[in-house]
Amino acid sequence: MKRLGLLIGICLAGVLSVGAQNIVKSLEQDVPGQGRVRIHQDPRITRLIGAMPVNGERKIIKATGYRIQVYAGNNTRRAKNEAHAVANKVKAFFPDLTVYASFNPPRWLCQVGDFRSIEEADAMMRKMRETGEFKEVSIVKEQINIYF
Repeated sequence: MKRLGLLIGICLAGVLSVGAQNIVKSLEQDVPGQGRVRIHQDPRITRLIGAMPVNGERKIIKATGYRIQVYAGNNTRRAKNEAHAVANKVKAFFPDLTVYASFNPPRWLCQVGDFRSIEEADAMMRKMRETGEFKEVSIVKEQINIYF
């Protein structure tokens, strides 16, 4: 169990420091006095790690995560306009956040962010509440986009 924790720690540190270099190859290098790591995995995973965008296009991976729901209305034209108005307000206060205004039958929703953990979503939700503009916000479990 300790070895697994150590391996995960090394992987995370390597991902942050190695960047575009392939983390798998760097972990499998022989370093005298530090032991040996062997990784057995599907080659498709290795190709995904450190994959660089082609022609400036960002790649997206879908994963289960969290978003902050800022608005939920019904299926009327007015609800659609309100969802988009709230989306614009969020963009004005938090330009770096990804905003999703969409129709999910039977209602219009406005959700923000692609958070991998509930702690990240909670921290952003608190910032949104501090502005005084977004009072009725909640965290929802969603399929999120991870860009790389």
